[in-house]
Amino acid sequence: MAYTVHQAKTQFSRLLKEVEAGKEVIVMRGKKPVAKLVPVEQPGKEELPFRLLGAYRGKIAFDDSALAPATDEDLIEMGFDDLAGVPLAPPPAGNVEPK
Repeated sequence: MAYTVHQAKTQFSRLLKEVEAGKEVIVMRGKKPVAKLVPVEQPGKEELPFRLLGAYRGKIAFDDSALAPATDEDLIEMGFDDLAGVPLAPPPAGNVEPK
């Protein structure tokens, strides 16, 4: 659907509802299209970035043996190349320290 700049300005909430419904909205200045509002692509589960795990920092803990079989090259390939200086989370209360 196409709207003039004035219509887009006065009906912006309505335009956003159209976009949220999956439609594309074109804003025209005279007869010339100047902007397009489109829905933002939401990543599916398989498309989520690997580093999303960082959101759980401080909420989960594991000892180094969990990564023991991996080589340095494996860790870099998995995205753990940028963790220098990042403090490790303390184990949750009530957990026994590994021996």
